Amino acid sequence: MPGVRVIDAGGNLGFGGGCNLALRDLAGVDYVALVNNDARVEPGWLAPLVEAMERDRSVGAANPKIVFADRFVDVHLGSDTGEHGVGDRRPLGVRLSGARVDGQDAWERVQLVSGFWGLEHGANGEGAFQWTDGRAHLRVPAGRHRCELRLAADTQRSVMATSGAQTTELTVTPAPAWYEVALDGEPFDVLNNVGSVLLADGHGADRGYLERDRGQFDEVEEIFAWCGAAVLLSRGYLETVGLFEDRFFLYYEDFDLSWRGRAEGWRYLYVPASVVRHVHSASSVEGSRLFQHYDERNRLLTLTRNAPPALALREAVRHPLITGSYARRDILVPLVHRRPPSVETVRRRLQAYGAYVRMLPEALAGRRRLATRGRLTPEELSRWMGQP
Repeated sequence: MPGVRVIDAGGNLGFGGGCNLALRDLAGVDYVALVNNDARVEPGWLAPLVEAMERDRSVGAANPKIVFADRFVDVHLGSDTGEHGVGDRRPLGVRLSGARVDGQDAWERVQLVSGFWGLEHGANGEGAFQWTDGRAHLRVPAGRHRCELRLAADTQRSVMATSGAQTTELTVTPAPAWYEVALDGEPFDVLNNVGSVLLADGHGADRGYLERDRGQFDEVEEIFAWCGAAVLLSRGYLETVGLFEDRFFLYYEDFDLSWRGRAEGWRYLYVPASVVRHVHSASSVEGSRLFQHYDERNRLLTLTRNAPPALALREAVRHPLITGSYARRDILVPLVHRRPPSVETVRRRLQAYGAYVRMLPEALAGRRRLATRGRLTPEELSRWMGQP
């Protein structure tokens, strides 16, 4: 392909820095498409994006319908629950720490839809896991009707695993072990991103995330922000607003650039006729130390640069307070009850916050520069927060 020019970065510049190498030279280009290395475009994906932007020059970006690369089947886990005692009154069912489909590791692609308490880290070499609350819903990549789940519990528990018309009865013991579960049901597509939203706590989130694709997002809509996994950007938008903040290295650089552009009057469209399939976090792995570090640090940096002062300050204060609650749950309570403590979650959050504090002067300087080019008012932001 002699028409393709490859740019050697000379090192790992991160997502934003790598993209900026090409975005700095847009001579003779009207539009530029970004497509992640873990994404695959469907035939005919580009034309609808171009057509939507050609109709309205105030649109700086067009976001396709991004679905997960796999197709999935549902699994429901039902069990009785117990508590850890004073300091941790959560109803806890079983711990899920792995999945295999047709003998192949599928844990990174499993979707934990509901009934889970969030990522935790075992103190005795168990690794990362999530507790169920007794009624959990997950999805596994569709295979040939065979799935294994790595489960454990504080005490022996009976678990009913249901998939479609198939129900598997399990007896889960305290030692982590693999349990076979029968799969059933027609595989289906799941939405990854149909535009990005701003949540009330300042998080950027994938609109439609983990929803089964039933055609509920099949109309062109304006969105608050676009997703860098796959997007078409106009040259005019980039020349006006600027490029990615490459010091972010990974995560939130697309949300930051979206926010900056919207403050200058640019609009973004979601175009469902364009479809892209995405593995999601194939390189960094969602829940990994790398993922959590940059995701948490850059969320705070994005708010510091762009958000109204009250929102930015509130979230900067809340982060260490929430870290304190994890310290109580994972360190103090286990010690009180003579169980091994786990420090991994607290360590990760403290490291991310420390990195944010070190970059705070740069973020505040960026805030002052961006303020001269426009800023969204709290009233304007409130209209976008939690967009369905």
